[in-house]
Amino acid sequence: MHVTGTVPPSAPAPQEIPAAPAHPAGTTGAPGRHARRFGLPVATALVMGNIIGGGIFLLPASVAPYGTISLLAFGVLTVGAIALALVFGQLAERHPRTGGPYVYTREAFGDFAGFLAAWAYWITTWVSNAALAVAAVGYLDVLIPVNDHRWTACLAALVLQWLPALANFAGTRYVGAVQLVSTVLKFAPLLLVAVGGLFFFDPDNLGPFHAAGGSAIGAVSASAAILLFSYLGVESAAVSAGEVENPRRTVGRATVIGTTGAALVYLLGTLSVFGTVAHDRLVDSTAPFSDAVDAMFGGAWGGWAVALAALVSMTGCLNGWTLLSAQTPYAAAKDGLFPAAFARRRRGVPTVGVGVTVVLASLLTAYNYTSGTAKVFEVLVLVTTFTATVPYLLATAAQLFHLASGRRDRVDRARLVRDAVIASIAVGFSLWLVAGAGHVAVYQGVLFLFAGVPVYAVMAARRQRTKIPADGR
Repeated sequence: MHVTGTVPPSAPAPQEIPAAPAHPAGTTGAPGRHARRFGLPVATALVMGNIIGGGIFLLPASVAPYGTISLLAFGVLTVGAIALALVFGQLAERHPRTGGPYVYTREAFGDFAGFLAAWAYWITTWVSNAALAVAAVGYLDVLIPVNDHRWTACLAALVLQWLPALANFAGTRYVGAVQLVSTVLKFAPLLLVAVGGLFFFDPDNLGPFHAAGGSAIGAVSASAAILLFSYLGVESAAVSAGEVENPRRTVGRATVIGTTGAALVYLLGTLSVFGTVAHDRLVDSTAPFSDAVDAMFGGAWGGWAVALAALVSMTGCLNGWTLLSAQTPYAAAKDGLFPAAFARRRRGVPTVGVGVTVVLASLLTAYNYTSGTAKVFEVLVLVTTFTATVPYLLATAAQLFHLASGRRDRVDRARLVRDAVIASIAVGFSLWLVAGAGHVAVYQGVLFLFAGVPVYAVMAARRQRTKIPADGR
């Protein structure tokens, strides 16, 4: 794909792009009873809730085979995630519309690039939902044995996906309430392990520094590709900008605060799990935070409590991701790049997008369980790593495009050098993650991505046909 800095003739000029409805509840001017705009606390909770979801509760075990070198990957990943957060905040100041990376990419590079951003991000959201549900089953198994049989585990994963979807169908008022409560509740077990675990820290549990063999850079890149899943959600406030109060100010603040807070919890939590659970046991763990609490206090009651809190956290994360999964297709549908059905809203929620997303995630979950894949979570995580980098890379490229344009209405000259450095870090970070995802994940991700090209061809033809007069002139 060749992307230039000029909007193609088929794409409307930036100022002609339809704006998101001022009131997302529907077609009327006043918000409905079940729709409510998000303030800074809820927007921050949306970012933190979507970042701190299922990833942190399972990923310490996923990166344990690489050794403690994976902690270096966490540090690098945190720098890159904060750079992305800053870029999204700056882009949201220019374009405070629902859609996030899609909106920024289309405004800068035109329809096709915008469609690819929307399509890749949509794939990321519903594949992530499938991965989150699989991770949640590991903690549900601590409370109710479900992993003993493949079909019971699959059924549990499907139930965990459909419950948040029902909350979304109820309206944005309930989405925000669930998100705020689940974000508060999830911090209890995380802080217990992240802070309390430091008092039970045993260096002998850490295992080897570089356990996987091969090059150290390769190990850092590979573990970072898995860990990226735990940072997905940085763009949450930007994607839902149309539902945020005063988005030009709130989106950037919520994104940076939420990302920084999540990064601190991640680093401390992972370090504590590494230091409280023996390395050989951690590698095979399906509920590492529960194992950490059991090791700290003995018995099983602590692990049971952490598993319950983890389920609440993951359910809240699925709740937020289900909303995000419908927002980008909604924005693209409003511009004629996705089927019109995705633009339908009820009680502030694009219900068709929610429905299609949960069905696709359910089918993917069932396929992975029935195919007998041993590492279901890791397979799904690596696919989302690649697909997530596509809208991230396009959005950061849009930021570079604005900075290089030199237009006074787009560039703050006093911050030009700083903004250029931040955007360059975000671009390099995104490219590094593509390399770390591995050839298998890139292969599968490219198949998912290219499947959207025929969809774009059909939608573009339909848009062009509606613009051509009946006599063909």
